Amino acid sequence: MAVHTYKLYIDGAWRDSDGSEMIEVINPATEEVIGRVPQATSSDVARAVQAARTAFDDGPWPTMTVKERSEVLLRMADIMDRRREEIIQLNMRECGSTRALADSIQVGIPISNFRDMAERAMVTFPYEKAMTPTINEAAGQIGQGVIRREPFGVTALISAYNFPFFLNIMKVAPALAAGCTVILKPAPTTPLEAFLIAEFADEAGVPPGVFNVVTGDIAAGQELTTNPMVDLVSFTGSDTVGRLVYAQAAPTMKKVVLELGGKSANIICEDADLTLAVRDVIMGITVHAGQGCSLLTRTIVHESRKDELIGMIKAALDYIKVGDPADPETVMGPLISAAQRDKVEKLIRKGQDEGAQIAYGGGRPVGLDKGFFVEPTLFVDVDNSMSIAQEEFFGPVGVVISFKDDAEAVKLANDSDFGLGGAVWSKSPVRAYGIAKQLRTGMVGINGGGGGVTPHASFGGYKQSGLGREWGEAGLDEFLQTKSITWSAKEG
Repeated sequence: MAVHTYKLYIDGAWRDSDGSEMIEVINPATEEVIGRVPQATSSDVARAVQAARTAFDDGPWPTMTVKERSEVLLRMADIMDRRREEIIQLNMRECGSTRALADSIQVGIPISNFRDMAERAMVTFPYEKAMTPTINEAAGQIGQGVIRREPFGVTALISAYNFPFFLNIMKVAPALAAGCTVILKPAPTTPLEAFLIAEFADEAGVPPGVFNVVTGDIAAGQELTTNPMVDLVSFTGSDTVGRLVYAQAAPTMKKVVLELGGKSANIICEDADLTLAVRDVIMGITVHAGQGCSLLTRTIVHESRKDELIGMIKAALDYIKVGDPADPETVMGPLISAAQRDKVEKLIRKGQDEGAQIAYGGGRPVGLDKGFFVEPTLFVDVDNSMSIAQEEFFGPVGVVISFKDDAEAVKLANDSDFGLGGAVWSKSPVRAYGIAKQLRTGMVGINGGGGGVTPHASFGGYKQSGLGREWGEAGLDEFLQTKSITWSAKEG
C-alpha cells in the first residue's frame, strides 16, 4: 500500500511546510509506516496562528449567531456519521485500537458528543442572562444589566496519542461551538485523524482560518504555547509536559486547560457483586492496552474478598486475546511505540524490585514478533507507597491493594498525586455514594456508572490531574469569557 504524505491545513487550504523534515507514522501492531506528516516549522505555526487571529478578529465566525454556528457544526457531525467507517479503520491502524474499541469509545462516543455539543450550544446554554435590578438608595443609583458569555479567542488545542479522534473532538467541539478559532496540534505518533477533522470542517463550510491543523513534536507545541496571539491553550498529556505548558503560557497570561495523568482507584467493598466488579478491573488493565488516563488501574478491595477477586481476575485474563487489532477476535492490541513498551517494562521490573508479586503476565506475548505488545499484568502484595501504585503506567498493568474499612479505602484512594477518576462497588447505594463524595477526584462511577464518557458529564480531575473541564456544559464554558454590561435606569 502506498504511503500517503500529508500537508498542513492552514487558512482553509492544504499547504506544504516551509521545512523538509517529515514524521513517519507507524502502525504499532505491524511496525509498518502508514503515513508521513510535516514537522511544522516556526513559520508554519506562526502562519496558522495568524490565520486564526485574523479569522477571529475580522471574520464572521465569532459574530455569527449561535444557531448559525451550530448549523455548520451539525453538518460536520453528519459528515462524521457518513465517514464513520473510514475513521474507525484509520484509528485501528494509527493507534492500535481493536475494532470494538474503535467503533465505540474511540469514534462512536466523540461523534455523538460532537453533535450533542452543537445542539447544547444552540438550545440550552445561557449566553446572556439578565441581572437582578439593583437599587442603591444611599448613592442615588438604580440600574440593571446582563451577563454575557463571549468567545475566548484564538485557541491552541494540543492532544495526546492514546485516543486521537476522541481527544481532538473533545477540544474542537466546544471551541468551535463557543465561537473560537482553532489551531489543532495532534500528537506526533497519531496525527492522521486530525486531518480527517480538517476535511470535515472544510466540507461543512467552516470559514477559512477558523480551523487549522499543524503537526509536529514538542517544539511545535511550544511555538503555540508561547505565541502572544494565542488566548487559550488546551492540553492533554502527561503531568510532566503539562507543567511545561503551564509555565510557557504564563508570561503572556493565557488561559490554560490541562487534562493530565491519573492513577484511578476502584474501591470494591465486601458486599460488592464481584462478577460485575471484575469487569471494571479487567477493563482498567486491558482497554487500549492500559493507555487511558482515567482507567481504573488501582484495585482497592476489602481484605475479606481479596483472594477471591484475585482468582477471578486471573481467570478472566486467560480469555483476553492479545494481538493484531485487525483480527476481530483480538481483545487487546499493542502499546503505541517501542519507547512506551520499554517504559512499561521498566516499571514492571521496578515493581518486582520493590517487593510486589506478579500474579499474572509480566512479559511479552509469545508469538508476536512484530508490534509493541506487553502481556496483561497483575501485581499483588502491593503497598500503596510503591511506585507501581503511584506512577502512571500507560500500559496493561493493574495492582491489587486491600483495605479493612471504608475510612481506610478512602484514605488509600486519595493517597495519590492524581485525582482524575474513581469507582465504588457496593450493594448499598447509600454507602457507595457516601464513599464517592469523599474521593478527591473529578469523576466517580458507582456500580459501573459511565462517568465522564457521557455527553452531559464533565471530564477532568483534581490535584495534578489538571485544571478545568472538558465535555458537558463545563467544557463549553472553558472556551467562553464572561462580560457584565450594566446601565442606569436614570435618564441621562
